[in-house]
Amino acid sequence: MPPPATIDALLNLAADSPTAVISHLRSDPTLASAQDSHGYSLLHAAASYAHLDLARALVNDFSVSPNITDEDGETALFNAETVEVATVLVELGVDLSIRNEDSQTAAEKLADEDESPAVAAYLRSLGSASESGVNGSASAAEAPQSFPPLPNGVHVNVGTMQADEVGGEPDAEFRRRIEELAARGDFEGEAGQRELRSLIEDAVSGIAPEGQGASTRRRLG
Repeated sequence: MPPPATIDALLNLAADSPTAVISHLRSDPTLASAQDSHGYSLLHAAASYAHLDLARALVNDFSVSPNITDEDGETALFNAETVEVATVLVELGVDLSIRNEDSQTAAEKLADEDESPAVAAYLRSLGSASESGVNGSASAAEAPQSFPPLPNGVHVNVGTMQADEVGGEPDAEFRRRIEELAARGDFEGEAGQRELRSLIEDAVSGIAPEGQGASTRRRLG
């Protein structure tokens, strides 16, 4: 197995053979944090293709920063198209507050209807929980209910997926429910957060949507 000589070769390999990428990195770990001419890294690719075993290996085994950014100032979280991918990146320590060159956080960018509003709603829920902890001077009855990243103790153990296994467009009904909920005036309140939590549980467990199609998003230079 001749090792790829460049990060571009590994990025191309990542689309269909994430386990082969890990094998190559064991021979040349210096490529784990390498980036192409646009700042695109293997972690960005892992998020785009929903190769979560690869993402975990990059951060946990090869010490890649979960906050590595591309030329647009975007972490791999900006590439997340499913709640499962976002959840794993959060577990790995990605900073939700990082803003891209357009001064958008991942939650703000992904809220666009052409992006991943379900992921945006999930990230916003994490921010709401954090803020309620920091600004917790109000009584428990007055403050919105906070909750952990994995609702009600749900544990996600997602294996590596091929790009054609991830699915097509998001379920229309799930997208509609997320968008309607996010637009409600009580979204940040206890009732809105409780309903959002229920939607996230469905997404994480795979009960509601089947997930969104993995977009490569790679900019080849």
